[in-house]
Amino acid sequence: MQNPVLPPPVRPFLKWPGGKYRLVDRIRSALGAGRRLIEPFAGSGAVFLNTNYGHFIVADSNLDLIDLYTRLVNAGNELIEASRELFQPETNQSARYYALREEFNGTRHSRRRAALFIYLNRHCYNGLCRYNASGGFNTPFGRYRRPHFPELEMRGFIARAQHARFMQAGFEESMALARHGDVVYCDPPYTPLSRTAHFTDYHTGGFDWKDQERLAQLAQGLASRGIQVVISNHDTVATRALYSTAGARIEGFTVRRLISCDIRRRDRVGELLAVFD
Repeated sequence: MQNPVLPPPVRPFLKWPGGKYRLVDRIRSALGAGRRLIEPFAGSGAVFLNTNYGHFIVADSNLDLIDLYTRLVNAGNELIEASRELFQPETNQSARYYALREEFNGTRHSRRRAALFIYLNRHCYNGLCRYNASGGFNTPFGRYRRPHFPELEMRGFIARAQHARFMQAGFEESMALARHGDVVYCDPPYTPLSRTAHFTDYHTGGFDWKDQERLAQLAQGLASRGIQVVISNHDTVATRALYSTAGARIEGFTVRRLISCDIRRRDRVGELLAVFD
């Protein structure tokens, strides 16, 4: 069962568009008791890092992300030192960034690739994890004055991940593992607020409306078996209708958007939690 005594907060070591660190308290209040939390859309890991279930399944379709998490847990000190070498003044330059990005796209060496993933995440524009049609990481240079090397956050991750299983999988595969006593939290790529607002569609292959419908159907099915599912998304007419029709309770609220390239347009937008239980 989730322990009512919460551990100290752990900030994710990766920057992640739509990351839930600022919303952990709200999400945690919607999650019920259980022996294990399943997250089919791991992202930065903010929710599993800041809940107190006995066990976790942390899944994502992004193999680079899952490989990084697995290597960090299994060889933390080695990866931290390999990553530290990439956080130097000479690597915080455009030409060097694009050379290292090219190396990342060409290497299969697991430790080097994991270290480069951390470097790219902290040096690229807004922490966007974006790939082209060929599977190459293609987010541009971020031009930050002094990117933060997240050693303390990485060590916090290692400490909290000792009871986590990491797996590269689509949401259907990871949700199929849910059993009585589990709780599922889903943070899928959000439905765009408008036809031009595709900033959350940063993974190769995208996540379209049919995927949103399949996710809601799976949540409804698990709830019918006594397994709670909580889903985050934009608060739109379409998402409210989708989740209400599937039998969810909906909690709406507003958050400040942090990903717009124009700081003047980082205004508040509607989000929701759909609770299936």
